[in-house]
Amino acid sequence: MASRANHLVLLRVLCAAALLCTQMIGRSAAQAQVYQAPVYQGPASQAAIPSPTAVSNFPIASDARLAGDAKQTRFILDLDKAIQFRAFALADPYRVVVDLPQVSFQLPAGVGVAGRGLVKAFRYGLIMPGGSRIVFDLTGPARIAKSYVLEAANGQPPRLVLEFEEVDRTAFVQSLAPESRPELRPAIAEANAAVARADAPAAPKPAPGPPDKRPVVVIDPGHGGVDNGTQAGGGDIMEKNLVLVFGLALRDRIEKSGKYRVVMTRTDDTFIPLGDRVKIARNESAALFVSIHADALRRGEGDAQGATIYTLSDKATDSEAERLADTENKSDAIGGVSLADEPTEVADILIDLVQRETKTFSNRFARVLMGEMKNTVRMHKHPLKSAGFRVLKAPDVPSVLVELGYVSNKGDLEHLVSENWRNRTVGSMAQAIDAFLAKQLATAGPGK
Repeated sequence: MASRANHLVLLRVLCAAALLCTQMIGRSAAQAQVYQAPVYQGPASQAAIPSPTAVSNFPIASDARLAGDAKQTRFILDLDKAIQFRAFALADPYRVVVDLPQVSFQLPAGVGVAGRGLVKAFRYGLIMPGGSRIVFDLTGPARIAKSYVLEAANGQPPRLVLEFEEVDRTAFVQSLAPESRPELRPAIAEANAAVARADAPAAPKPAPGPPDKRPVVVIDPGHGGVDNGTQAGGGDIMEKNLVLVFGLALRDRIEKSGKYRVVMTRTDDTFIPLGDRVKIARNESAALFVSIHADALRRGEGDAQGATIYTLSDKATDSEAERLADTENKSDAIGGVSLADEPTEVADILIDLVQRETKTFSNRFARVLMGEMKNTVRMHKHPLKSAGFRVLKAPDVPSVLVELGYVSNKGDLEHLVSENWRNRTVGSMAQAIDAFLAKQLATAGPGK
């Protein structure tokens, strides 16, 4: 453990520059179109999952529809008030993203699943406190020919309208300017933050207390916001909600002991890019990173059941592990994140040594976790697997990804929505975390 601590010190010095390269979010300013409307003044956040409480002064979206063909396609969103928005395109895969102030989406069930014309499908949700997002999956390269808001008139509500127009790949790529992409943030959230800063009185800084030296456990509920994850029950049951409720319960259980400090990557229905989840763990010098998910098989792919624990590996254990890693690694694309500027990997023998040691610790925790969970939870027939999950790639933080079960399996789904099952599973996971970290601390000795 002492040698690992020395490696960590060297790693953080060597990786300082590399961390600056992990900004994974960008978009094309050349493609962005902005509609300026009166700035919406609303609360900074929405109630947490599973049943967000509607807040009356959030703009309400009541309906959405597509019209047109494969040459020109129009999207219309019915609102209860005019709003400010930004629309921009992303490539590989082809997408159009619309950033809005935080909106209460009260759309009919199933809206966005079926596409039309240039749009294969679209999804919507919270992208950050104060901001919502709509992401369109396109059938091919297309430009935003027009984007505007129609004021209420003749008995019709205000409407957000986007008009897509087919273009070729060359014209599409030439319209993007990666070097001048603005940061990912709805314009309205920036305005609200500026107003809040101007109005808020300067608060006295509290006296710094003693540093909290307890080991940090990072709990990472997967997906969130515009990224729903897997779904069941006709779309009513979403993975992002199931794993958030589970993650919060796990946090509460771990904190009861007082031995560890718990950090959540998200505590509400907000989208967090994969790279930011990893950065949270590294910035907190976490002793452990646990990502929580729920899997699903497509109709016709057979059936599977039980919980699975994944660790990082360049080579997947089997085809199912590879499929899952590919699916989870698409989270940024689903959320409308530009994938053009991936961080450069830092190659260094010391970093490689730390990564190897971290992998050993990750595998050790996975075995401890399986030993505890199998006593209370139905496990997959092959409960320990590995694959190339991007969210597990912190080189100096032991990390696992837990698939609690399959929402596509009736028995697993009944467990996933059961409070009794959740409490038992949370208990076994908390016990495994305590057993693993207690052994690590004992091995490290005092002051390590």
